Amino acid sequence: MSLAYYIALAMVLFSIGAVTVVVRKSTIISILGVELMLNSANLVFIAFARVFGDVGGQVMAFFVMVVAAAEVVVGLSIVVEIFKSRASTDLDEATALRN
Repeated sequence: MSLAYYIALAMVLFSIGAVTVVVRKSTIISILGVELMLNSANLVFIAFARVFGDVGGQVMAFFVMVVAAAEVVVGLSIVVEIFKSRASTDLDEATALRN
């Protein structure tokens, strides 16, 4: 499969993730959009690593997966705390993280 197909797929996935983050008001859905964007970046790293025969892209994709896992843990813990205090995960209502 050509590198252009991988890049096109990554662009589509990144666009869907970006639209999800911008349009949706739920915090959990926004976190899923960010994860979709990070995975599209991983797809590009892996595709270039395969085409050029370099391991650096795979190492970078692994690093992005570690950062994404940490981001999900922190993000979901914030969402749980917001849900406990406000009974909603709406981003517009979570403007202040005090109390």
